[in-house]
Amino acid sequence: MDKAAIIEKTVIFVQETLKNAEGGHDWWHIHRVWTNAKLIARTEDCDMLIVELAALLHDIADSKFHNGDEEIGPATAGKFLTSINLDGDTTTHVQQIIRHMSFKAGFDKATFHSKELAIVQDADRLDAIGAIGIARAFTYGGFKDREIYNPNIKPNLNMSKEEYKNTTAPTINHFYEKLLLLKDKMNTQTGKQLALQRHNFMESYLEQFYSEVQ
Repeated sequence: MDKAAIIEKTVIFVQETLKNAEGGHDWWHIHRVWTNAKLIARTEDCDMLIVELAALLHDIADSKFHNGDEEIGPATAGKFLTSINLDGDTTTHVQQIIRHMSFKAGFDKATFHSKELAIVQDADRLDAIGAIGIARAFTYGGFKDREIYNPNIKPNLNMSKEEYKNTTAPTINHFYEKLLLLKDKMNTQTGKQLALQRHNFMESYLEQFYSEVQ
């Protein structure tokens, strides 16, 4: 099967699997990450098939929606890729990217690195910041019935992985606990350049937010 056919089958699988997904983790999130990944990959020496497959499958079974199970995503992706007879090395690499690319994975000691991981991770992080990132944060906060803002609940800047996974804090806190940290965690030069404008937009948004709150 050629690359175009593999990608086409993967797109169809992802669209079908995520047709009822929460708005911040739906097909259009995947599409944006896929687009960002291809953009970043143009300036990197990488395996484009692995980049595209990992971008398309990275949220196929997000642990947030599966009782915190961090292996269901790699397992679901692996099962699909095996079903279309993708070779084992490529399948394993895609699974490793899915396993290690999330923000919460950063709480653990890094045990896997690849250029493809760096690219897809940057692409996903770009979709977590800027105007899109703000929209996604409040969409997920509403999905989880969280407060928008509560001045009596301060951001936890030293939380553990378990605290991060189980937080019920207001959505504004998420800016300080994750979103504003992503600019300095970008891996690629292109990712860093794209992140800066989005980061600055979030800072402007917060200034406006607090001026209205006060």
